[in-house]
Parts: sequence; C-alpha cells; structure tokens
Amino acid sequence: MVNIREEKASDAAAREALLDAAYGPARFAKTSERLREGREPARGLSLVAVDCGQIVGTVRLWHVTAGAAQPALLLGPLAVHPDHRCRGVGSALVCRAIARARLAGHGVILLIGDAAYYGRFGFTAGQTGGLRMPGRFESARLLALELRPGALRGACGLIGASGEPQPKPDLNALIAAKGVGRRAHARKLEKRAA
Repeated sequence: MVNIREEKASDAAAREALLDAAYGPARFAKTSERLREGREPARGLSLVAVDCGQIVGTVRLWHVTAGAAQPALLLGPLAVHPDHRCRGVGSALVCRAIARARLAGHGVILLIGDAAYYGRFGFTAGQTGGLRMPGRFESARLLALELRPGALRGACGLIGASGEPQPKPDLNALIAAKGVGRRAHARKLEKRAA
C-alpha cells in the first residue's frame, strides 16, 4: 500500500534519483527550475509517496510571487516511479499538496504543466494571461488554482522566487570533518601495519 507523508531530509537522495529517472538532466534547464534553485521548498509542503519503504512519488511546493508582490506557491516537480504510474499516486500527491496548502492559508498555486492532467484538480490558464515566467514557457501551460477566490485578481508581470534561501554549507566545518576523517583513516592504517 502506498503511503503519502511529509518528506524527510533522509529522503533527498531517493527523491533526486526519482526525479533524474523521470526527467533526466533536462529538468535543470526548465524555466521552473530558475524559481526553485537555491531555495528551500515551502515548509510542510514537500510530500513523498512511499511503497514498501521505497519512495515512488514526490511533489513539492515553493514560495513565489505572481507579479509585483502577490504571494503564491509553485507546484513541481511532480514525479512518480514508472512502476507506480496510472495507479493514482500522482493524483493523490497533488490532492494532498493542495489540501495542505489550503489548510496553511495559501491563496493560489501556480504550475507549468498539462492542462488536461491538472484540470481535474481545478487548475486552469484562465487567470494567468498577465503573468510570465523568467524564461521560455508555453503560456497555455502556465496554470493556476485559486485556493481563495480572487487571490490572483490583478496579478500581472514576472513570476519570481521568494522562498527561503537554502543554507550555505559551513566550509570550515566541512574541511575540519574531512580532516578528522583522514586522521581516523590514517590511524586505522597505522594499526593494520603494526
């Protein structure tokens, strides 16, 4: 049975492997990635689908602005392992993400995607005509779902990243940890030689 839960830090490698399998390296060239790179996803809005201990699906939402300063969320990427497609895993992830975003008080979710698929959840291009992405995109694929009626009213202009920046690694700590690892390895080699 597939269980949907909030993503944990320990899920990162499996999530990235799933995204690589689903989209390949081209995912890093997508316009939506410009809004995600170097940012943390919205707190509590990163979900994974798990079956028998394996991550088989993922979806994340990110803070963005829809035009001048209209707060919004950006959904994506959504990915499901090929062995679990057409079983409702993607739909369940999207429904859960929408419900959590609504419960958290967010007003609108944007995405770049297939209207035929995302339309079943209420996404439409009807209110996104005044918005543009920071790069090439097909305007018919820029979709929105208002969680609060009127949340996107009057929004126009460039969609921009607004989420928390990812923390920068502490280089001194990394160097020190690597040094500790080298010293421990050297001690093991010394013991073997003795």
